Amino acid sequence: MSPIQTPSPAASPSTDTATRLPLAHRTDYLVGSVIDSSTALLAAQRHDIVRFAMGSPAPEAIPTHTLAQVGVAEIGAEAPDAFDYAATHGDPALIAALLSQLEGTSDATTQDRLTITSGGMQGLDLVCKLFVDPGDLVVVESPTYTNGSATALSYQAELLEVPVDEEGMDIDALVAAVDRAGRAPKVIYTIPTFQNPSGVTMTLPRRRRLLELACRWGSVVLDDDPYGMLDFGGPQEPTLHELADGDPLVVSVRTFSKIVAPGLRVGWMDTDPSLQPLLIAAKQAMDTCTNLPAQRLIAAFLREGHLDAHLTTQRLRYAERKTAMQTALAEHFGGRAHWTDPGGGFFLWLTFDEPVDTQALFPVALAEGVAYIPGNAFSPAGAFPHALRLCFASSAPARIAEGVSRLARAVDVLQGRAEATPR
Repeated sequence: MSPIQTPSPAASPSTDTATRLPLAHRTDYLVGSVIDSSTALLAAQRHDIVRFAMGSPAPEAIPTHTLAQVGVAEIGAEAPDAFDYAATHGDPALIAALLSQLEGTSDATTQDRLTITSGGMQGLDLVCKLFVDPGDLVVVESPTYTNGSATALSYQAELLEVPVDEEGMDIDALVAAVDRAGRAPKVIYTIPTFQNPSGVTMTLPRRRRLLELACRWGSVVLDDDPYGMLDFGGPQEPTLHELADGDPLVVSVRTFSKIVAPGLRVGWMDTDPSLQPLLIAAKQAMDTCTNLPAQRLIAAFLREGHLDAHLTTQRLRYAERKTAMQTALAEHFGGRAHWTDPGGGFFLWLTFDEPVDTQALFPVALAEGVAYIPGNAFSPAGAFPHALRLCFASSAPARIAEGVSRLARAVDVLQGRAEATPR
């Protein structure tokens, strides 16, 4: 069982200031996000950088023109109410459009199960706020999305890391870890489809067994699925939401950030209807309501049928970029590393065959003009010092080839086989 993580000194106030401020004990558990911090770090650079770090669509992948067109009617001068407060659980226009969009899919649902959130991250926070008490055991995949584990830590959870392999979360390892812990987890956090950061997908037998164990233990399954709509055409597993068939222990979190635009900060939760009053009360203490203009914008985007066409384009785009990255990796890292082969989503997970400290490599790579996220960022216990996450979604194929070439040069510089590029 991994220890409870505490923030690095850089994340805390200075010692002199801290002695004067009556900080809450929970601030000891605020670890921040290496991924989100990379945005400011990259903005401060003055040389060309191929950006494999942030998990976001490329600017050309965001339907800016279409959103602007539908926005004229939805949030323009003729729709002044679009700038008012909204119902906490979500604007009726978006809920109706979303229900229609999901009809016939593995995430089909009903109105009484939907709550609109300020991005997927608010959904993760709400789940932890409702279910996690200090000291509760929360299972996370290893590796996992660092902001997800950080959210559980912010509620003073104890994290239990369970390994991921090519079939998703290792359920046998989950059972063994829970047995060693001597108590059932309160929450099991999983990204079952095109997982962040590994890109792998949990198989159907493992999905079913996970739900069976959760039922036996009385554990909440936090089903975080931002990438499920971005498949590359292969067979798709039913979502945990579909398999659960209304089981109140399964809470599903989704977002428009990866499939439309991250800056809109709109997502949704699918929960047992009995939870909605608590979700509303918790959300009212956070933001009162999700940004109404953004909700109206997405509602129109869905209602006018733009999402399906957009997803078709993006699936082809991201599949091409994944192939370009794998081709470049084979050229530069064949025999030196291995990597995953996702069936959708944004990410590849690369592990060096001979140890390469990817934290030490990071500043060298940045100087050479390429950015990524080191593997240890995805494990509270720091279990992946020789791995890294690469986002292929945000760069065109030619840029991907250049970025992987720069990464290979950075490894050579770190290992003393090449001189650093003069800047």
